[in-house]
Amino acid sequence: MGTGRFAAPLGIRIGIDPAESMRKIARKREIEVLGGVAEYLPFKDSSCELVLMITVICFVNDIYKTFTESYRVLSDGGTIVIGMIDSGSPLGQSYLKHKQNSLFYKQATFYSVDQILEVMKKTGFNDFSFRQTIFNDISEITDNEIVSTGYGKGLFAVIHGKKN
Repeated sequence: MGTGRFAAPLGIRIGIDPAESMRKIARKREIEVLGGVAEYLPFKDSSCELVLMITVICFVNDIYKTFTESYRVLSDGGTIVIGMIDSGSPLGQSYLKHKQNSLFYKQATFYSVDQILEVMKKTGFNDFSFRQTIFNDISEITDNEIVSTGYGKGLFAVIHGKKN
């Protein structure tokens, strides 16, 4: 959940985060936030219609367990949406080289969309679609970035998948 910056505008009212400081900020945005991590989701089997992870997968300890848990908590026909930095894109390669200079991403593990797609397929997800954005230097990001279908060219990729 982090601070709820992405969740609040999307109307998402419940999530998890391991850091109390982040949960506190999200609660100010009127989001119910439970303590927890993506590898051990505190939800019942088939209890969620949507799993949304925006810049989460680069911080998890076990990517396979993360997607296994996501699949477990989703109801049949449920949706998973992953927003990620695509290390397979040209800007992603540059970002990867300079991550040591970033306080936020220093400990992150960046994946390509193809790597994540492989894990998602192995854990049962299907019916994928893709979007990408941020095609220029990250220092020039604006509120009006172009979004296109596919992946591999934009720094930020979104994967939409289903549990059928």
